[in-house]
Amino acid sequence: MDTIRTVLESALKEEVTEFLKAREKKTYRSGYYYHGVNTQYGQISDLAVPKLREGNKEREWQILERYQRSLGNLLDWMCILYVMGLSLRDLQEALYSLLGKVLSVSAVNQITLNAQKQLESRRQVPLTRIPKMILVDGVWVEIQYTMAGEFKEEESGHLRQCRQAEKRVVLAVMAIWEDGSHELIHHEVAETESEAAWKKVLESLIRRGLDPNHLELVVSDGSLGLPAAMKTCFPLAQQQLCITHKIRGIERHLKYCHLPLVTPTVAAPLKPKEARKQRSFEITSDAYKIYQSPQVSDAQSLLKAFEEKWQQIQPDAVRTFLKDIELTFHLLPI
Repeated sequence: MDTIRTVLESALKEEVTEFLKAREKKTYRSGYYYHGVNTQYGQISDLAVPKLREGNKEREWQILERYQRSLGNLLDWMCILYVMGLSLRDLQEALYSLLGKVLSVSAVNQITLNAQKQLESRRQVPLTRIPKMILVDGVWVEIQYTMAGEFKEEESGHLRQCRQAEKRVVLAVMAIWEDGSHELIHHEVAETESEAAWKKVLESLIRRGLDPNHLELVVSDGSLGLPAAMKTCFPLAQQQLCITHKIRGIERHLKYCHLPLVTPTVAAPLKPKEARKQRSFEITSDAYKIYQSPQVSDAQSLLKAFEEKWQQIQPDAVRTFLKDIELTFHLLPI
């Protein structure tokens, strides 16, 4: 929510600046009033809205109307368009069709810099609430990077620096507390999910106050670089493999032979597509039942039954599922 607040308040300040530049009559700022607004990420109860010494009621806001209490997903769309590669000038033109009069390119750039500064500062502040469990994941995205010394001329005659999309992984860390509350506490852009990349993330958390002796559990997918980084930074913590990732791995290794001819409820012959869907449903349902067990011993019994049932029919899927399977049982009672 802090980032959303930063973007909105920066945009409102820049809008007032643009308004004052275009106004013939000299007008001065007069502090702020505080306005509640709902966003899709939650409520901001005290958004700081700049005001003028006169003419506030008559002035039309472009970003947030005077009595508007709910903000749609326009901010999300603009962020997505920017990340996908739209330049600030392209973004300005896209906004014009939606809002009419919009902010200048320099104003949009200033808002972007403010948001980046706020995000960067959050990655440095000490952790005030220390979790016993964190969830980590790497999300692969394409990021637009400028190409040094390369420019192209637009139809309007403006020179624009060339950019190129490169794949990067955002290594993210979410803290989870006993009461179920959670918060994204760190992110890092890296080229790979290597041991060195994960070690850099974990060392950042330690510098900010996450005690290696306090952390008990790290929930993750099967990232190859993470276990070695954990061994160095959090040697006492256990790694819990994500159950959803584990079961999705089954589907990637299914071989659709010996498919069922009918469903348990319908005697009519199945079409090939329906039969494959039925097979996927049956084997993943059996896998999920393992983790619905009240204790580890019950889960292990169901796992043995799962292996006996599917080993001959789906050997690749079963082999993938069984690999490091013990790392998925840490959250079950002993």
